Amino acid sequence: VGEATAEDEPQLIVGDGHFDNDPVSMPLDVLLGKPPKMLRDAHRVSMQRAELNTRDIDIREAAQRVLRLPAVASKKFLITIGDRSVTGLVARDQMVGPWQVPVADVGVTAAGYDTYCGEAMAMGERSPIAVLNAAASARMAVGEALTNIAAAPINALGDVKLSANWMAAAGFPGEDAGLFDAVKAVGMELCPALGIAIPVGKDSMSMKTVWSQDGKNNVMTAPLSLVVSAFAPVSDVRKTRTPQLRTDCGDTDLILIDLGKGQNRMGGSALAQVYGATGQHAPDVDHPQALKAFFEVIQQLHQRGVLLAYHDRSDGGLFACVGEMAFAGHTGVTVALDNLGDDAVAALFNEELGALLQVQRSATDEVFKLLHDAGLAKHSFVLGTLAANNRIAFTRGQHEIFADSRTNLQRAWAETSWRLQALRDHPGCAQQEYDALLDAHDPGLSAQLTFDPNENIAAPYIAKGVRPRIAVLREQGVNGHVEMAAAFDRAGFTAVDVHMSDILRGDVSLRDFKGVVACGGFSYGDVLGAGTGWARSILFNARARDEFQAFFARHDSFGLGVCNGCQMMSSLRELVPGAEQWPHFARNASDQFEARVAMVEINASPSIFFSGMAGARLPIAIAHGEGRAEFSARQVMQQDLVVMRYVDNYGKATERYPANPNGSPQGITGLTTPNGRFTIMMPHPERVYRTVQNSWHPESWAEDGPWLRMFRNARVYVG
Repeated sequence: VGEATAEDEPQLIVGDGHFDNDPVSMPLDVLLGKPPKMLRDAHRVSMQRAELNTRDIDIREAAQRVLRLPAVASKKFLITIGDRSVTGLVARDQMVGPWQVPVADVGVTAAGYDTYCGEAMAMGERSPIAVLNAAASARMAVGEALTNIAAAPINALGDVKLSANWMAAAGFPGEDAGLFDAVKAVGMELCPALGIAIPVGKDSMSMKTVWSQDGKNNVMTAPLSLVVSAFAPVSDVRKTRTPQLRTDCGDTDLILIDLGKGQNRMGGSALAQVYGATGQHAPDVDHPQALKAFFEVIQQLHQRGVLLAYHDRSDGGLFACVGEMAFAGHTGVTVALDNLGDDAVAALFNEELGALLQVQRSATDEVFKLLHDAGLAKHSFVLGTLAANNRIAFTRGQHEIFADSRTNLQRAWAETSWRLQALRDHPGCAQQEYDALLDAHDPGLSAQLTFDPNENIAAPYIAKGVRPRIAVLREQGVNGHVEMAAAFDRAGFTAVDVHMSDILRGDVSLRDFKGVVACGGFSYGDVLGAGTGWARSILFNARARDEFQAFFARHDSFGLGVCNGCQMMSSLRELVPGAEQWPHFARNASDQFEARVAMVEINASPSIFFSGMAGARLPIAIAHGEGRAEFSARQVMQQDLVVMRYVDNYGKATERYPANPNGSPQGITGLTTPNGRFTIMMPHPERVYRTVQNSWHPESWAEDGPWLRMFRNARVYVG
């Protein structure tokens, strides 16, 4: 369409061949302005920092301090208040394993509802190091992003693209020069050496605050920071590995790949911070080719199916890395430090780049062959294996230099999150979740099926070539409609996007549909009460009220309400025959939005959606802020109108948090009508109907997850 002209012709010209003229011909200065050239007079400021003295540090005290440092400690209090299942395309979220521990290295999404291709995203950030060495801090941020994203299967390092978010206190002594050094180190040296690009980013150059108080001028500056976000296409999202140590794969080995090559530099580490120090020598990416070779080896292990678990070494060092893997796997671990230098404290808490792998013992030689060929075997070591005693122990020679129960260490790691959660949410709920860690025998999430999820009971009806129409209802703020449409489409329906405005205007009539499903989200931003405003837009509009009343009164129609749609349909109970006992939904007992994986048991009921599923116990995604049912639980139980209840990890119906995330009586979270044609539920089955959509699932599950059965049941009902 055109060409770029020489720099001495700063003119924008758009030619018109038809009229043979130039309708646009203007100097670029007019379009872009003539900003003055900026002059930065930057000077480096050298600071002498004392080396961290590790000789007098008690490992037990250091462990307790480091595990509670916010940079290392659990971030669950932040993670559970954000919807992580919306879209139904999330294949790997922060929560890992049957005990849902927030330690994932990488986030992975599927590219669609019928593929295993997807996208991975990970981050890297080493701001404390910038106090010592700005360039090293930037290189380590890139390195950490890459060791994190390596947990996902990526064809080549060149497929990774980076986004760089720079933050600096421009004009503060030494900061401009530090920023220059950091940008040069990453943009002109490290990334070209790795063969990756930074096509996008942003900057915040005002990381300084000045104020006066009591006649004194005060200045607060943040250290130079680079937050790197890495993105890459994923060939098969199912091959992503997590830090969860596997206890069901026989004899295994834990292998450390030490990209710091034994230097164990402590500058800027979590250990230094908790002792009020900085250290002198910071970790760095000294050998870009070693990082490149590391990435390629991990990807080969992905392709060969050798990796059982993977976790990068970063905040908190090897100690935190081992601990988080043990927390996720609910197991003890024994680790030998003999090959990691003479300083046990430095070996445990240095934050050099690296990763800890779990592989079957029979595959250890294969792994070391690959590491040898990549030039990494010299600094890779078998450190230990799992322990059956629920203890995390570190040894040197024949001596145990540190040991404690996994429960105690996990409680220390979770304490910071618990205290913050107790300040923000209902303190009683926060205490219940924290106390749940005391149960060392907690079996975690599980699945007990009473049907075969691989059996497509709707296949004979789909084979007829008829796809009944179902209206996927939306209102302002609803965001769960796409995955809901995909679930019904998979089951053999034609899903039609119907906005409430279509009904209010009379453009769409519900008489043209066999079914109606009201989806989840934040209708009207929940400012009118969750789902209540949506319901009132129907109840107080004559046309809409008549449409829904006629639909509910038919003998061949069916309906489903999920999350906000559940609240909306329950508020329409005066229009739904047999729904008189449906509840009002109030704020969660935790006084907080809850996004979790919960266990539910499916009750025997007349619901068409749960035919043949009674007695099954399954994990399911939940995401709501107002899901606590207020009603007579005894009455609906006696009438067999309860379709599902929250159960704890032992399979017992519960009101205890967070197994029951909203506090509904007797764990009730789904109801139906006596004829079974209309069902409401707070959890989100449409977000987990594929196995790959589940944050955790048994290894035996194939493509179809068990929750697809309820959508297939609806297709069988229509006939």
